[in-house]
Amino acid sequence: MSALAERYAQTRDTARVRERALFVSPRIPSELELQARWFAGDFGKHFVSTAGDQIDVVQFGTWNREAGPDFRDAAIRINSSEPVRGCIEIDLLDRSWETHGHAINPAFDTTVLHVFVERSDREFFTRTKSNRNIAQVCIDPATLPEAFAANVPLARPGRCQAPLKDLPAERVCSVLDAAAQFRLRQKANRVRNKIDAHGRDETLFQEIATALGYKENKLPFTLLAQRAPLRLLRENVQNCEALLFGGAGFLEVSDLDVYKRSAREYVRQLWEGWWPHRDELQRLILPANSWRLSSTRPVNHPQRRLAALAILARDWSRLQRASGKSSVDAANDFFQALEHPFWNFHYTLTAAASPKKMALIGESRVADILANVLFPFWVAHDLQASSRPTTRLWDEYAKLPAQLSNRRLETAATRLFGNDSRRQEFLKTVAHQQGLLQIYEDFCMEDNSDCAQCPFPEQMRKWT
Repeated sequence: MSALAERYAQTRDTARVRERALFVSPRIPSELELQARWFAGDFGKHFVSTAGDQIDVVQFGTWNREAGPDFRDAAIRINSSEPVRGCIEIDLLDRSWETHGHAINPAFDTTVLHVFVERSDREFFTRTKSNRNIAQVCIDPATLPEAFAANVPLARPGRCQAPLKDLPAERVCSVLDAAAQFRLRQKANRVRNKIDAHGRDETLFQEIATALGYKENKLPFTLLAQRAPLRLLRENVQNCEALLFGGAGFLEVSDLDVYKRSAREYVRQLWEGWWPHRDELQRLILPANSWRLSSTRPVNHPQRRLAALAILARDWSRLQRASGKSSVDAANDFFQALEHPFWNFHYTLTAAASPKKMALIGESRVADILANVLFPFWVAHDLQASSRPTTRLWDEYAKLPAQLSNRRLETAATRLFGNDSRRQEFLKTVAHQQGLLQIYEDFCMEDNSDCAQCPFPEQMRKWT
């Protein structure tokens, strides 16, 4: 696996145009997304401050549940000095420290780092009420991977369609395998970095939560898993479902009459578990506009996914045992066995009961969790143990059948394969889909010459 991934890495390192990509327009994420991406470690742990100091994040801290900075109990190291413990505040603008009144607010006195996106024309000094200067770091969202997805329009076939069409099927598959192995290794490295920051269990919990959010609700699920971490849910295991539903903002209506008769007893139990914690966690409740519900299939409604996440937290030891086997069959058996007396027959809290039983996590979502969470975890473990993933893991990964396509995959397939009659055959496995996405991101999304200067077609003519 390692040699093929290394070969693809050399291919993508070929000199190419590095201007703004054709198919994506810059955007600034919301503050909520910035906080989630920062906490997840997507921006990294090592920075240079606006004053030129080396800033290392030792620990990212915890979400603040009250008024004040975004993260408490964080620690940073400045110029390799001893770690300094305190809070971290994240804003879109550098001047927000002043305009939001942080400089005169005693709640911000323990802040050790101010993170922002947009720099003003003039220099700003970030000082506390006690006149202590705070290190500032400017982050660039343009460097982020597209973890929360973007709508990319379908494109016309690219210049690479011709050389790929002339290649035998086994050579095209070899290219896709190489890109897939490289992508899997990159995901495994990201998982290792996240484990270093948050520990294995919290990282696994957050990654599964994000996968359960699917493309429409990745961000709110990530935020929930960060604000209601596994440790908190395990400490309140009997009420973990109530904590998640309350934190998601799904228990804001206390009048049980709005619910169907079949749901009232269940909602009552959720409320009884939530209200003792409500005041303490009030500030962390997600706003209603965090959720995207209109384009979600009923069976994939986030309330059903949230119930599944609660069951995973409650039965964490069983998930650990299943995951520890590094086996597709063991993982499938675990997820298929998940049951919930209410959600097996309900789409939402307010919907009427369904006469037909529904899987809590369907096959396509399990396949996504395997491809994007469990396999990267297993490979990360192998890399840590021997610096090279086992052949068995890759063989298992390569056999995963593709469950679904999406707009991004179809765009990539159009660019690379056009009307090649073998197009669907090339995308029958998860691995080949992942390899296609990697090639698309590395070449199509980095090219600003409408294919004219992209090196990929020439690389394919030389691929043996």
